[in-house]
Amino acid sequence: MTFTQETTDFTALALRLRRRAQRLGAQPSDAEDMAQETLLRLMQRMTGRDVEAPEHYAMIILQNLIRAGWRARVETTELEEDSASTLPVGDSRLAVADLRAAIAGLPPEQALVMSLVLQGEFSPQAIARQLNLPVGTVMSRLARARAKLRVYIGIEASTPVAELL
Repeated sequence: MTFTQETTDFTALALRLRRRAQRLGAQPSDAEDMAQETLLRLMQRMTGRDVEAPEHYAMIILQNLIRAGWRARVETTELEEDSASTLPVGDSRLAVADLRAAIAGLPPEQALVMSLVLQGEFSPQAIARQLNLPVGTVMSRLARARAKLRVYIGIEASTPVAELL
């Protein structure tokens, strides 16, 4: 059986739509507006066409209106001028690439120790265990490698680390 605008009881349907909208979280005044908007859209759909199940169709329209309302309520904050831009990372990537090239140019035993430090920031004791070397040997290789890297990069040994950052 198909329904047309003449055979559909819009008053009873409006009441059911209003109650459904309230159950889905709409305020009473918003529920009334949504029910009316749903009926308007249903009537527009039914103009010139028969709708098999107008109540079912109306409930789908109402559900979509409520979802659209939820999406519209997502709060956004306006970005300020300072937070709108990101810091450039190109310089730091180039510096890291230079540092990796400098490490590759170290003697093999120093390069190995420095690459382990870069990979996981191991302590000298952990590196010594991993390479099966005495801790003193690892410490001296690290010290010599760092000294050569300072010269390569152009940092003096007396420069505090905080100034470099």
